[in-house]
Amino acid sequence: MPFSSEDLKKRLTLVKERISRAGEKAGRKAEEIKLVAVSKTKPTEMIRAALELGQFDFGENYAQELRDKAAEITDPQIRWHFIGSLQRNKVKYMVGKTALIHSLDSASVLEEIEKRAAAQNLKQPVLLEVKLSEEQTKTGIDPAGLISLAEKALGSKSVELLGLMTMPPYFPDPEQGRPYYERLVKTRDELEKKLGVKLPELSMGMSNDFEIAVREGATYVRVGTAIFGER
Repeated sequence: MPFSSEDLKKRLTLVKERISRAGEKAGRKAEEIKLVAVSKTKPTEMIRAALELGQFDFGENYAQELRDKAAEITDPQIRWHFIGSLQRNKVKYMVGKTALIHSLDSASVLEEIEKRAAAQNLKQPVLLEVKLSEEQTKTGIDPAGLISLAEKALGSKSVELLGLMTMPPYFPDPEQGRPYYERLVKTRDELEKKLGVKLPELSMGMSNDFEIAVREGATYVRVGTAIFGER
């Protein structure tokens, strides 16, 4: 399907302006908030066009799709983010190719990441995905099991735990998502205090509510439709 690079430029510019304004209202600096352009199911031509516009962080939900796109787009400035549900048998496609895995939610997947990263002599940055929604379709670790998984991640030599991620239910009114973001911030703060560590990154907010997420402290927002258009 053909796309207009001019339209892409307008949408990307607008999203960045909205992030900046939301940050200003919260007394935050623009550099504190990183935009991940969610490019799942989008052709590499669109990603290349966004790269030319200065967007370097891209998020993918499917492991094989990320693997294939990473093999096709060799620009050294691109940074891939994995934001989908990660299965143990797909970790091999992620380690060493992703700047950040946002969705780690189990000890078995953590162990596989540790093993693969150690074999490549690198440290794989990760976030723990926390399930704060009652929806059955949502993935993530239950808050009750978070400390145990965080301790295991912090004790892994080849994994670098940077923070937390969450995905609330979709609400027509973006304000309805705010309590989930407030809760993730509180969960992170409690985790830092209990474990005596700093977890600076919070991945939260999508096309319909990223401004609210920024106001609540997001350091990564994951925006697809508002940049690339409907799937």
